[in-house]
Amino acid sequence: MSLHLYDTGTRTVRPFEPLEEGRVGMYVCGATPQAAPHIGHLRSGVIYDVLLRWLRRSGYEVTFVRNITDVDDKIIAVAAERGVPWFAVAEANQRVFARGYDLLGCLPPTVEPRATGHVPEMIVLIRRLIEAGHAYAAGGDVYFDVASWADRYGALSNQRLDNMRPAGDTPNEDAKRDPRDFALWKGAKPGEPSWETPWGEGRPGWHLECSAMATKYLGPEFDIHGGGVDLIFPHHENELAQSRAAGDGFARYWLHNGLLTVDGVKMSKSVGNVVTLNDLLDRARPAEVRYYLASAHYRSLMDYTDAALAEAVSAYQRIEGFVTRAAEIVGAGDPDGELPEAFTAAMNDDLGVPQALAVLHETVRDGNSALASGDEAEVTRRLAQVRAMAAALGLDPLAEPWTAAGGGDDLRPVVDALVKVALEQRQAARARKDYAAADEIRDGLTAAGIVVEDTPHGPRWELKRS
Repeated sequence: MSLHLYDTGTRTVRPFEPLEEGRVGMYVCGATPQAAPHIGHLRSGVIYDVLLRWLRRSGYEVTFVRNITDVDDKIIAVAAERGVPWFAVAEANQRVFARGYDLLGCLPPTVEPRATGHVPEMIVLIRRLIEAGHAYAAGGDVYFDVASWADRYGALSNQRLDNMRPAGDTPNEDAKRDPRDFALWKGAKPGEPSWETPWGEGRPGWHLECSAMATKYLGPEFDIHGGGVDLIFPHHENELAQSRAAGDGFARYWLHNGLLTVDGVKMSKSVGNVVTLNDLLDRARPAEVRYYLASAHYRSLMDYTDAALAEAVSAYQRIEGFVTRAAEIVGAGDPDGELPEAFTAAMNDDLGVPQALAVLHETVRDGNSALASGDEAEVTRRLAQVRAMAAALGLDPLAEPWTAAGGGDDLRPVVDALVKVALEQRQAARARKDYAAADEIRDGLTAAGIVVEDTPHGPRWELKRS
C-alpha cells in the first residue's frame, strides 16, 4: 500500500498524492518560545521528524519548514513581568527548544523562519485580503471579515459560524464589524514592538504570520501542514480562511498530533505537573526518550507516567542490545537495507509506528535466537533489517547522534576507554590464573554500574540502567 495519511480537512485517511511528483512541501507550526519546552512540545518535534524521515525513506525530496513565532502576546507578557526585552525572552527559550530537538535526534528543518523577519510578506497578504473584500482596518487594527467567508469558515474544525464565540483577540472588540472577526494586524501599544504599515504602526496577528511564512517558502499551494490538535481552532482554521480568501490553495493535507497529559492530568504550571526535557533525562537517555515519545500513534492522546517511560527504556535497550552484540560478531552492516513488508505497510497506514515497532521487536527476537544458535548468516540478515527499521524511526543505535550502548551519553568515549583498560587488566589477571584479582576487577565494574559479559568473541560491557 502506498502512503495514506489522515487529513483533518476531510476527516478521512486518504492516499498521499503530492502536488509535484517526487517532492513534498511540509509546514509545521513550531514554537512560540515564551517558556522552555515541555514534553508535549518535544513529542510534536519527534512525531514530525518521524514523518520527515519516512517521506525521505519513501523517496521524496522534502522541503520542511518549521516556524518560530518570536513575537506574540504571551512573549510580550512574560517579558513585561520579568522586566526584560521581549526578544530576549524569545531568543533564550528558542535556544532551549533547539537543544531539545538536537538531543532527541530531530533532523533540522530546511528553513526555520522567524515571524519578525517576514513582516513585508504579511503586509502584502493583508493588502490582498483588503482588496478582495475579506479584511478591513478599524481602530488601528486590521481584521479578517468572517462574514465574507461565511460559507467556508469552520470547515477545517467542523463547526458552524453561528455556533462560534467571539474571537476576543484584541482590546478593541467594539471596533469589529462582527465579534468573531479575528485580528490580522494589531495596532501599536506603548512598550510593545511595532512595525510601520499602510494602516499604522503595530505588530502581526498570530494567524497571519504562519500563512505568510508557509507560502513564502512553499508556494501558494503545498502538500502538508502539521501541528497539534489544539491548533485546529482557531489557529489553523484562521490560516486556512485568510489564505484561501486571498486566492492561495494553501495546504492540501492537514495533520494533527494528539496532546499529552501527565498521570491523566493536563499539564499546567498551576498544577505543578509540567514535565521538561531535563526531567526526562534524569530518568532516561536521549535515545530512550525519543523511543518513548515516538512509540504511541501520533494522533492518540498520550499519558506520561514514570512507569510508561521505564517500559520504553527497556524496549529500546532490547533493540540496542541485539544490535550491539550482532555488530560485534558480523559487523555493523548497512542501515539503509531493505525493510520488512509488514513494517512498510504499518508506516504507510497513517504512520502506524506502534505496529511498526511490533515488527521491529519481532525481528529482534528472531535475531537473538540466531545469535543463540550461532547462525551468523541469519544474524547478518536480521541485523540489517533491525537497523533499517530503527533508522527509519531515527532510533538506530549505531547511527548519529546515538552510539551503541551509549544512546547519546556525552561521556561514552571516556567511559569506553576506562573500561577497556580495566578489562585488559582483568584478562591479564585471568591469563596468569590470578582469578581473585580478575573477580575483584569485575566486581568493581559491577559496583560502578558496568555489566560485563564474557562471550566467545571476548568480553563486552554495557551500562546498567535502572
